Amino acid sequence: MTIGKLRHFVGEIAAIVDTARAEAELIERGSAALRQLVAVDDWLPDAYAQPSPDRYQQFLLYADARQRFSVVSFVWGPGQRTPVHDHTVWGLIGVLRGAERATSYRRDAHGVLHTTGDDVLLERGTVDAVSPDLGDIHRVSNAYDDRVSISIHVYGANIGAVHRSVYPPDGAPPKPFVSGYSNDTLPNLWNLSKEALAT
Repeated sequence: MTIGKLRHFVGEIAAIVDTARAEAELIERGSAALRQLVAVDDWLPDAYAQPSPDRYQQFLLYADARQRFSVVSFVWGPGQRTPVHDHTVWGLIGVLRGAERATSYRRDAHGVLHTTGDDVLLERGTVDAVSPDLGDIHRVSNAYDDRVSISIHVYGANIGAVHRSVYPPDGAPPKPFVSGYSNDTLPNLWNLSKEALAT
């Protein structure tokens, strides 16, 4: 396990957040960094890759001290999916294992949801983006009914503490929610002594 890849990625995202002049630049540069991270599947600790039979898991891997961004692993059991939901901040999604299916929505002038095209299949190594400017409402599901899929997400806030909305399928008004996280501990990115001893 080479947790150093995650540490390097966190540093890259921090530098991008510090220097990007606009959201479009941030998403472009952040997508390139995330694409590199998910290209090789040898760094995610097992504790943050465990599915639950009940629902998808959202494991916090890192949160910026000023809550400018967070990095999360989403672990999807076979056939699991989210409700239709929004984010209210920019986000990047990179598929590490398996595949995901994403359906995008928009609200019309009366608040009614409409899909905005066909489902998109996000396969291993693929990176996608969401934001209030690009399109912020979607539903995501594991593309497989017989295996686990895992994606790595980066958000422009501490996403587990952001007040967001779920959109009921019956057209009822949006329901507020705060997602929280599935874990109470974080991977230790900073114990460099272990890596020094290993070399």
